[in-house]
Amino acid sequence: MSSTGDKREGSLEAPTRHALDWQSDEFYDEDALFSELGRVFDICHGCRRCFNLCNAFPTLFNAVDESDTMELDSVPRKVYWEVVDNCYLCDMCFMSKCPYVPPHEWNIDFPHLMLRAKAVRFKKEGASIRDRVLSATDAIGKLAGIPVVAQIVNAGNRSSAGRKLLEATLGVHRHAPLPEYHSKPARKRLQRLHDIDGGDAQAGTSTRGKVVLYTTCYGNRNRPAMAEDLVAVFEHNDIPITLAEKESCCGMPKLELGDLESVQRAKAANIPELVAWVDRGWDIVTPVPSCTLMYKQKLPLMFPDDPDVLKVRDALYDPFEYLMLRHKDGKLKTDFEKSLGKIAYQVPCHLRVQNIGLKTRDILQLVPDTTVEAIERCSGHDGTYAVKKEFHDISKKIARPVIAKIERSDAQHFVSDCPMAAEQIVQDMDAFAAGHPMSLLRDAYGI
Repeated sequence: MSSTGDKREGSLEAPTRHALDWQSDEFYDEDALFSELGRVFDICHGCRRCFNLCNAFPTLFNAVDESDTMELDSVPRKVYWEVVDNCYLCDMCFMSKCPYVPPHEWNIDFPHLMLRAKAVRFKKEGASIRDRVLSATDAIGKLAGIPVVAQIVNAGNRSSAGRKLLEATLGVHRHAPLPEYHSKPARKRLQRLHDIDGGDAQAGTSTRGKVVLYTTCYGNRNRPAMAEDLVAVFEHNDIPITLAEKESCCGMPKLELGDLESVQRAKAANIPELVAWVDRGWDIVTPVPSCTLMYKQKLPLMFPDDPDVLKVRDALYDPFEYLMLRHKDGKLKTDFEKSLGKIAYQVPCHLRVQNIGLKTRDILQLVPDTTVEAIERCSGHDGTYAVKKEFHDISKKIARPVIAKIERSDAQHFVSDCPMAAEQIVQDMDAFAAGHPMSLLRDAYGI
């Protein structure tokens, strides 16, 4: 067998993710960065298995094919940055495509390399006004949550003139779906949950049976009904559920910018609050896959020696993962009052890379006379990527295979665990609303 064959054989082992050495001086050394970019890009060019994922890889491969030598040595450095800009850190290449991830000796971690490049650039140049605004979810949410301001923001986001102005001033594409802001957020709607002590929890073999809901920025300000549906389903299943006294953004928008010091500040704000609940015997659920991923993988890789980060990681769950664990313990109610028919279900990338399986599909299929077609393709939304003027058209192209599968599915419902992905997909469809699987489950229970 050739040496290349030996290397591919080594990749059959489970992938190993190395910690992110983001606090070292070498991490921010630009010459060292470009040396590693060249090494990895050359390997990617020779492999090309990731050609059909995000636009980062076609950007690289097209540049190589159109260069003078048709090799990486004649690709200008500015193209390297274009590759970085088109990576939205979904991690799918690492988790599902690359044969050269650790423990392979070539040690390829494309998303971490892209994150390093973003961090180097952020440290050197900072961020644009648009990127600072789009990533300031707490500040924008609080401002836009003021009743009069919410009305103005929502009206502006729905008007043609407002969207043209937003595109001209901030570079937010005029046709990109933007979230609605609610003046009564989920944490205010669910204020009564603060009175729950969880003393009557029914612990299982896999869970402690009582849950703290981390509502997330989006679940709190933009889609509060999603949090309300989750609470209704958990309460129906006799799972005591409460809210943390306070919460801040998980830090994912700042991570996507390469602003790692802001991620550290978000961690300092959230981890002490969450770990206190874990120490008192509570589990944690988050309704948005990106936020779950932040606590399950991103922060542990940034702070591998912080015991509190690891404690939160081990106690935090995707809500459907949690419900399936309850089902395996014989503690999930299946007293459904109506079927849901056929459901087209887009599985978000940030859920797929958690390697927990299709728990959302499995729970929904417990409902009698219900079938779920899982579509494991990217929506193209990916944080702020789809709303940016220069990337919006590319994002819509990425979403086309998902839309085509839904249109061929003959489904009665379309849902995605990621509400932003759902909005991106249904924008070009007349037959479906941007549904959430927890809403369907609540409907099936008749609660």
